[in-house]
Amino acid sequence: MTRTNYRLLLALAVSLLLHLLPFIEALLALPAPPPQAPPLQATLRAPPAMPAQVPLSLPEPSAAAPKTLPPPQSPKNNTKVIKSWAQEIQRQFLKQQKQGIFYPAEAIAKGLEGDVLVLIVLNPDGQVVGARVEESSGSRLLDDGALQAARALRALPADTPRETLLPIRFRLK
Repeated sequence: MTRTNYRLLLALAVSLLLHLLPFIEALLALPAPPPQAPPLQATLRAPPAMPAQVPLSLPEPSAAAPKTLPPPQSPKNNTKVIKSWAQEIQRQFLKQQKQGIFYPAEAIAKGLEGDVLVLIVLNPDGQVVGARVEESSGSRLLDDGALQAARALRALPADTPRETLLPIRFRLK
């Protein structure tokens, strides 16, 4: 009877070894760690120089006959007024505010005010392709509202930097 028990125990031990063999091989043959990538290096470059503005000068008045200048044309006469990118962003934010989508309604109801610093990334066409909060106002509602307002910007002028920090201020009147 003891012989039978030894044979059963031996069969059980061999069976366990055979079943555990794949796991033991996996533990013994650990894969080599991937080679480390070289550290990233970044350099700062100065922004491109802005073209110098040429001062406007009027011609010298002649003593013979005084000339009258034509009245300046208003923007309503189909002449396009060139705006800076900051003015265009402000114009679009005012438009959002008039539509009631700039300041989150829940934040207004709670009386929340604050300043959010948002980093925006633009593609070459002037469309916002990325935005993130760089400095929070301390309120999630205002931070989300600032991100939504920044992502809604459309067709910014060509001179707009491709990455810029945009301060957004929420104030109740």
